[in-house]
Amino acid sequence: MSDEQTTKTLQHRFDGPEDAPVLVLGPSLGTTWHMWDRQVPELTRQWRVLRYDLPGHGGAPAAPSASTAELADRLLRTLDQAGIERFGYAGCSFGGAVGTQLALRAPHRVASLALISSAARYGTPDSWRQRGVIVRANGLDQIAQSAPERWFAAGFRTAQTAIVDWAVQMVLSTDAECYVAACEALAAHDVRADLDRIAVPALVLNGAEDPVTPPADARALVAGITDARLAVVPGASHLVPVEQPAAVTELLVRHFEAAWAEPMAGYAMAPVPTPPVAPTAEAPAPAVPRADGGPRSATSDRAGAYGDGDRIRREVLGDAHVDRAAEQADGFGVDFEDFVTRYAWGEVWNRPGLDRRTRSVVSLTALVAGGHHDDLATHIRAALRNGLSPAEIEEVLLQTAVHCGVPAAGAAFTVARQVIREETRPGE
Repeated sequence: MSDEQTTKTLQHRFDGPEDAPVLVLGPSLGTTWHMWDRQVPELTRQWRVLRYDLPGHGGAPAAPSASTAELADRLLRTLDQAGIERFGYAGCSFGGAVGTQLALRAPHRVASLALISSAARYGTPDSWRQRGVIVRANGLDQIAQSAPERWFAAGFRTAQTAIVDWAVQMVLSTDAECYVAACEALAAHDVRADLDRIAVPALVLNGAEDPVTPPADARALVAGITDARLAVVPGASHLVPVEQPAAVTELLVRHFEAAWAEPMAGYAMAPVPTPPVAPTAEAPAPAVPRADGGPRSATSDRAGAYGDGDRIRREVLGDAHVDRAAEQADGFGVDFEDFVTRYAWGEVWNRPGLDRRTRSVVSLTALVAGGHHDDLATHIRAALRNGLSPAEIEEVLLQTAVHCGVPAAGAAFTVARQVIREETRPGE
């Protein structure tokens, strides 16, 4: 497969009769298509099953995607190449996020939908970005070792040690950068305002003991999707297709049988290019000239700069920091918060001349030189979010020792050591 194809499609496999309607199964983050092994024998009695791997998972090429919408587009191109127009789709967790994007972006192609251990928004953006920081700093070992606790109920972990070990090894085999990219994609995934646009019949399936996407998330999906029903599996946690394969298989068969109750026309086609898909977000504003001749976005007006600034500030510093700053302003200092958001973040941090990693390096150096240790701690956390490793932050501080003085750098090392220790502890 060429490099261009690698970035446009997904690694996949087919099982079942070639002339049957197609059912696509989407995996959870950190898993491979093998998480569906125990569903395939029954499902292939009626359907041609396509299973795919996320980038960097299961030996798939390490070509990460920036969003769940981009993953959905790559899956559609994969189906196009296989000559498949219409299909049913079942996705678990991250695979469920891809499923909602498919239903929003290509509703004419999705015959029926099953969202397993899924949500309209998964946790908080900060929690996913924090997980990315941990993986960048420590690799996947901590995440892999904690995966069984997130994925399986306590009784299952005790009784099925071989499956627990398999789960750990599955996460360890994942490409770390692709895992981080998937965390960023989940941080940005939020379809709560769009659920009422999902018109395909949907089964929302959840484990009663799921700590990652609890039943409340499932109920919110059912409440928002026009044609949806809820099924909760007792005693199951997050990776419910692995924990309770028979129950999940039966629910999927019943749901998708209903979608194909009438003969389904046009579920296969000759390969054709993917039709244009209307974007789910506003298209970028056209560039307009700046006074000095450089590029400037048309959204850099007063309202646009504030919106951009709030978004970038939250992505770099985290929701908790920005919310806390707004609360502390409480009337006195509101104009200063507006100024910082609009100009520091909406204008300067939004300029195209430097990437965020480089801006973090500049910020750390300036803060050490000025002795601003409270802000230094905040921007060390931001540097980790922006992709700098602890080793790279150490190099930046060593460089400041040359130009800003050993005492200033020594104090900075004390702050950095504490922040990095806090930020790179194992996640939940």
